[in-house]
Order: sequence, then structure tokens, then C-alpha cells
Amino acid sequence: MEYKVERLLVNYQTLEEFKKFREYGLQELSMLEDLQANIIENDSESPFYGIYFGDKLVARMSLYERKAKFDRYFEPRQDFLELWKLEVLPDHQKKGYGRALVDFAKSFGLPIKTNPRVQSHAFWYKMGFKAVEYNMERDLGENPLIWNPKDPKVNLPNIHTS
Repeated sequence: MEYKVERLLVNYQTLEEFKKFREYGLQELSMLEDLQANIIENDSESPFYGIYFGDKLVARMSLYERKAKFDRYFEPRQDFLELWKLEVLPDHQKKGYGRALVDFAKSFGLPIKTNPRVQSHAFWYKMGFKAVEYNMERDLGENPLIWNPKDPKVNLPNIHTS
């Protein structure tokens, strides 16, 4: 099944939807503060992407482009995407929403780094991610997984969005 991934608008409705997700934290609270101060407009460039089932947000992730100078994960250093807060609401899990979000991120053709939640490693390995070799210089208490489009056996998905 193919799902439509869309950039989420930064507005009160989206922030209300976010409260339904387990990983509701500082990022959303700072967005709320910005909204209340009228800094963010509805059409601003949001780092959040999601999938709706009817009019309900059922899956979401945040995706940030990082420049090569911040790369401590790929050889050679290069621009990459950082994927955070991938989450699917419990009633909608195991239906392909998570895969659709990951495939959307892969469609940019850039390497991707993520820090998986506990007990989600099997999902990420199934998506083609692998553990980063331990590096004392890089280790910031994180346990990142990476995906690189240049790795053998990697197929880029053909995703079209609105």
C-alpha cells in the first residue's frame, strides 16, 4: 500500500495532534512557544513530515538536513539527513506507515542517521540501516544507526509527494 507523506504545517492543530504521540517533548514545546509569540507562520518550513488516515495524523517523523562539516558518521564526510521522532500511533502500527516515512527520507538520496528508540532496532535493520562502528571521538552517548545510498544492495525508493 502506498501512503502520502506530507510536510506538516506548524500550527496549533498540528501541535494538538503531536500530543497523541509518546515522544512529545522539548521540540514541540518550543514550537508552541514560537507560535504563541507569533514568530512561526502556518506555511513555515517545518522539519516534520507525517501521514494522515482520514483527518487524523497517524505517523510522523522529523527530518533535518545536516552539512558535511557536522558529519561524524560517514566516510567521506558529506551532507546527510538526521531522522528523529519517527513514530506511528499504536492502532496504526504494522501497516506500512513507518516504512513509508523511511522510504520518503531515503528518496532524497542522502545518507541518513538516526538514533533508534529502545526495542526498535529490528525495524531499522529491516529498513537497511546498520550500526555505526564505535568511535570515541564521535560517541556522545548516542547509539546511531545509519543508511547510505552508496552501500551495496541499497535501492532508492521512487517516492512522489505533494
